[in-house]
Amino acid sequence: MQPFIRSFKGKRPKVLGRCFIAETAAVLGDVEISAEASVWYGVTLRGDGNAIRIGERANVQDGTVVHVDKPADRMTSIGNGATVGHACIIHACALHDHAFVGMGSTVLDGAVIESEGMLAAHSLLAPGKIIKSGEVWAGVPAKLWRPIKPAELEMIYYTRDTYWATAQDFMEDMDPDYLSEWRAY
Repeated sequence: MQPFIRSFKGKRPKVLGRCFIAETAAVLGDVEISAEASVWYGVTLRGDGNAIRIGERANVQDGTVVHVDKPADRMTSIGNGATVGHACIIHACALHDHAFVGMGSTVLDGAVIESEGMLAAHSLLAPGKIIKSGEVWAGVPAKLWRPIKPAELEMIYYTRDTYWATAQDFMEDMDPDYLSEWRAY
């Protein structure tokens, strides 16, 4: 079984290296997925009005929806080593390298989570809000809660590495060329 990957209006998804895209994921339109990224079960990456970029070793977990907006500045980027927890909505925003979005959270248009910034589980980051590096925000709407703790920083990097290791375990039984049609050479 292959993931559902398709072009949209001449925009073709691209896989930029060895990565994991689960069989029930949907990847549509102007989407680029970098090496060692993992896109899990039930994820939708819908780049139909603008671009979606997924960085190296980023993980987008089960049931998440990633979408864009039509203005040129409203693409969605998920940086290297970033984590997006289960069942999130990520819309027309920027998650920098090693950003962390907790399970069930929503990040809206123009919002930014800087490197090593964290949005707590079940929070809503309103349009245009910025979580600075080293901050934890929580709530609906999310507000600055406190500085990030050293153990939480360790968890960000641990999650990045654990998800890639788990993705490799899932890929052991798959055809190594299952994404070859979408590779950007």
